[in-house]
Amino acid sequence: MKVVNSQGGGPFLVWTLVVQLILCGSGVYTSDGTKNCKLLSEAERNVLNRLEPLAHRNFTAEIKNGSESYTYVFQLCGDAAGVPKAGVVQFENQKTESKPTVIGLYGATEAIGGSDWVMLIYRDGDNYDQHCSKEKRKAMVMISCDRKTDAGQMKVVREDRDRLQDCFYLFELDSSAVCPALESHISTGSIILIIGFCLLAVYLIGGFLYQRLIVGAKGMEQFPNYAFWVEFGNLTADGCDFVCRSRNREEAPAYRGVASEPLEEEPEERDDHLLPM
Repeated sequence: MKVVNSQGGGPFLVWTLVVQLILCGSGVYTSDGTKNCKLLSEAERNVLNRLEPLAHRNFTAEIKNGSESYTYVFQLCGDAAGVPKAGVVQFENQKTESKPTVIGLYGATEAIGGSDWVMLIYRDGDNYDQHCSKEKRKAMVMISCDRKTDAGQMKVVREDRDRLQDCFYLFELDSSAVCPALESHISTGSIILIIGFCLLAVYLIGGFLYQRLIVGAKGMEQFPNYAFWVEFGNLTADGCDFVCRSRNREEAPAYRGVASEPLEEEPEERDDHLLPM
């Protein structure tokens, strides 16, 4: 029998929420988190630990199928709706006095995980009355990655009981708890540049404060190691000019040709006659 999630509410859902509030106020929730679950294989413990943020919380979902209406309550490694040892329970909304049906126990847990999902399986629930060769019920909760929500609304996907064995209830829940950690895409060169800029900022700010507050410098003298950087800048400019210039700054005297004939000596002008006798 396939069932779909329903948006409608029921009186029993209200009763379930009241039970949750009472449990929260009375401290029924344990503080051990995922450690309360007994795994069929301890190798799955690391997968189960990924769900630690979802501990101590009841998740509910209600479905309707014709005249039938059910409310399901799920808790991670804790007593769902206060039912001892039950991880998932089912309430029939038409029978408010009926005993809840245990779908699975957290004392028989399996945890299967991928990069962005975890499948939680609770086994050893109450036996079917007529279906599935009267085997024990089993709950499967598929928890998928959704970075936008801490824990979304639980949904009932289906109840598969039209077979002789291995029947199950399948639930779906979105949570950021199973999302993989975001990898950093910063390269090694970028990290070095960031560190360099940080050190430069510390040098400039610290040096400026020291020069101004301790030394009492004014104007450009507030710049740390001002004399060194001025000299360094001049030396750098001279080195760049020496390496990059293509010709000397001092131009060689222009070439002038030499006359082939010797220049006639001008007669010496004598001025002896101007002297007083």
